Amino acid sequence: MALAAVVAVGLSVVAPAVLPADCHAQSRRNLPPSARYVSGTGQAFVLDVTGARPLMRFEQSTEIWVLRPTAAPRGDIIYRNDNGDQILRVTPDGGMTLYTTAAPQGSPVSRNGEAAPLLAPGLTAVQLWNYIVRQSDRASRALGRLVVVDVDIQPGSEAVAADALSTAVDAIVRMARSPNLRSEANRIRRIEIVDQGRTSQTAFSRGTLRIVIEPRAGVAGRPSSARIVRLVADDVLSR
Repeated sequence: MALAAVVAVGLSVVAPAVLPADCHAQSRRNLPPSARYVSGTGQAFVLDVTGARPLMRFEQSTEIWVLRPTAAPRGDIIYRNDNGDQILRVTPDGGMTLYTTAAPQGSPVSRNGEAAPLLAPGLTAVQLWNYIVRQSDRASRALGRLVVVDVDIQPGSEAVAADALSTAVDAIVRMARSPNLRSEANRIRRIEIVDQGRTSQTAFSRGTLRIVIEPRAGVAGRPSSARIVRLVADDVLSR
């Protein structure tokens, strides 16, 4: 199976400090820094509020979700993903509700112990190349044909590039398994990951899913799988 991939050489820069939103700072006073939670429907996840942006990862999934806190009535905080979907609601005393497709009306959550902070692993250029091969194969198997992966980044961007590629393939796999989205997924023939932009951007055109990452922002510098699914589906529906 053929694979196209390019890893360019350049310089990396250090991320500037980012202050958390006031509502996030308020809510995390009553939350442990990083812990494991289980909802009433049995879904387990880790919520990490140690950094400037709250991070979340469901068990049995490698994707880390970057959440955006917004104020709600009665002093509650609502956490949404980059697609605007409501994921969590946290009360002033730390009570929590999880919202998913399995529980759109919300499911109460209880803490189930501590957990390590959610960090993207560091990768060398060689490790990234091997990762690209595996992810291209995963996407190609999901669609039953070749999905080309092209990565053009500078040194220091490897971890975010790998994370962006993983979430893109997660989106393809999810769409391929859905009867309603399979035809949309079949339009994706190429994934491009680059770091030649000041802000993260994602576009889909003529079969190419192009993701411009922002390495300085960490996992917040790439789109979630939910945002990619919506982008590809909206592109098809708008035709």
